[in-house]
Amino acid sequence: MHVLHDALSKNTIMRSEAVKFNTKHQPEFFKTVVKRVNQHFKSTNQSKNANGMMVFKTIFMCCLYFIPFIFIVTNVVTTTWGNVFMWILMGFGMSGIGLSVMHDANHGSYSRNKSINHAIGLLINFIGGYHINWKIQHNVLHHSFTNIEGLDDDISKNNTLRLSPHQDRKSFHKYQIFYAPLLYSILSLYWFLGKDIEQVVKYSKENLVQEQGLSFKRAAFEIFLTKLGYVGLFIVLPMIFASVAWWQSLLGFLLMHAICGQVLALIFQCAHIIEETDFFEPSKTGSMENNWAIHQMRTTANFANDNAVFSWFIGGLNYQIEHHLFPNICHVHYRDISKIVKSTAEEYGVPYNHHPTFSGALKSHFSVLNRLGVGAI
Repeated sequence: MHVLHDALSKNTIMRSEAVKFNTKHQPEFFKTVVKRVNQHFKSTNQSKNANGMMVFKTIFMCCLYFIPFIFIVTNVVTTTWGNVFMWILMGFGMSGIGLSVMHDANHGSYSRNKSINHAIGLLINFIGGYHINWKIQHNVLHHSFTNIEGLDDDISKNNTLRLSPHQDRKSFHKYQIFYAPLLYSILSLYWFLGKDIEQVVKYSKENLVQEQGLSFKRAAFEIFLTKLGYVGLFIVLPMIFASVAWWQSLLGFLLMHAICGQVLALIFQCAHIIEETDFFEPSKTGSMENNWAIHQMRTTANFANDNAVFSWFIGGLNYQIEHHLFPNICHVHYRDISKIVKSTAEEYGVPYNHHPTFSGALKSHFSVLNRLGVGAI
């Protein structure tokens, strides 16, 4: 189905049966915005993929992550606080790789060359994740079924957090505004330690792993190898070779993950779990009131679009609307095409959710998090 772009694939067989987007609902909006965006690239003679600035950013983020690590294990930095600072830099480098580099590659938008996308996408394995699970959760499920209860795994947190008004409320959820930041800080650590294992079992049962061209055994073996390599490289080596005590290296590793988890969580939560965005659940017949593009506009939000430095670091994901409509376009182009998307949305009376500042988006996120927790919504 063209409306789902490259973000969707044949991988959604089981879950897609539960949802049928209304293709008759304002189809002209998406047709028009696609036509105008395509015309923009044609008239400017630009590729939709990475440019020189994107290549520079890739090198920068990798250096921000790997160079401090080299300094740690080769004892270029020998003091305790020097090591702490190196782990902090790695935390931001890890975030930068996740948000600005491997994200585009695993969407297939970094390059026209699939081999380049695959190679750069494998960087997620160097920050503790597994590329196949990420593609399934993010590309296939989140982009297909954004904010739909039971289908979008990004809002499914096994009852630890209530992120949708369609989820059951537990008594402890009234405190989630206080403990959510702690859970956010262990997001990437949890992904490394347990989530990939849980997901490969779950996704295999849904045939999603097999649709990626892997058997369950092959995927499980790859996870074992990548996790083993990650432990050896980023935990064992610093504990052996760093000039500080082993437990200080371990604490540094945890600090790195805490920074990365907090950054990743807040960026993505502010894009979908705020006061302006809508939440859905499938009807008994699976029919949705909107077509897919309108659904994305109602469940997604931008923030801090005028902050160029911030946008550069987080991979343009503050232009989340553009990303959801055009996941096959590299993020370095989002700022330009956002003007087209916004004007077209206004023309067709389609919502274009946007917070001028990141702090405003954060305030909105924690406001809705509190209201969900106390049962106000």
